[in-house]
Amino acid sequence: MRTVHEVSELAHVSVRTLHHYDKIGLLKPSARSEAGYRLYSDDDLTRLQQIMLFRELEFSLADIGAILDSPGFDRNKALDQQIELLELRREHIGSLIGMAKALRGGEGNTLEFEPFDTSKLDEYAEQAKASWGKTPQRKEYEDKWAGRPKEEQVAMGKSLMELFVPFGRMSAEGADPSCEEALAQVAKIQAFITENYYDCTDEIPAGLGQAYGSGGDFTRNINAAAGPGAAEFAAAAVRAYCDRA
Repeated sequence: MRTVHEVSELAHVSVRTLHHYDKIGLLKPSARSEAGYRLYSDDDLTRLQQIMLFRELEFSLADIGAILDSPGFDRNKALDQQIELLELRREHIGSLIGMAKALRGGEGNTLEFEPFDTSKLDEYAEQAKASWGKTPQRKEYEDKWAGRPKEEQVAMGKSLMELFVPFGRMSAEGADPSCEEALAQVAKIQAFITENYYDCTDEIPAGLGQAYGSGGDFTRNINAAAGPGAAEFAAAAVRAYCDRA
């Protein structure tokens, strides 16, 4: 059995993160010492590996928990999916590197945007999540949006994007992402998602924040709607918000 500090050093994960995983039920230690300290078994570390692999692939904590706790969870199947996703990501990054090198050498097409396409990776990730069953958030989202007119869906998406506009301004002004205004704006987005999409519990914003600043569709859409740097600033503000929480 290993203590939380030993696991932290072994896995390069902060003690705070391990405490958070325990609090939300994602990774609960198998035992406690007589003094009440967390003790982790080898099985716990195996689960931590799965969590970290899914986190590398930008799965939310809610999705990871639903997958790992699925009655039909198969570790080998999950590893096969993770390998496929990592291969797709490597292919995607390789295309971006190739394009950048070509542009640097004056050989690339300045109007080429194909390497930025993540649809294949995104589609496989969604299929992987769906194969383990729907998370409560996904089901709630589908229930709330069932039958909503297309115009209403578009308007709702626009309203959400408008909540990122202050991040664009704060970024341009050189504000600190951990300032009170930024944290309050994150809270507004969390409340908006809960009201209109699904119950955005306290563990969900961390995964969303990673998506905002990942450089994918989220980043491009937010920056297009709220101004250059808005998505990256939002991602930093979400991290600060989660740290405070």
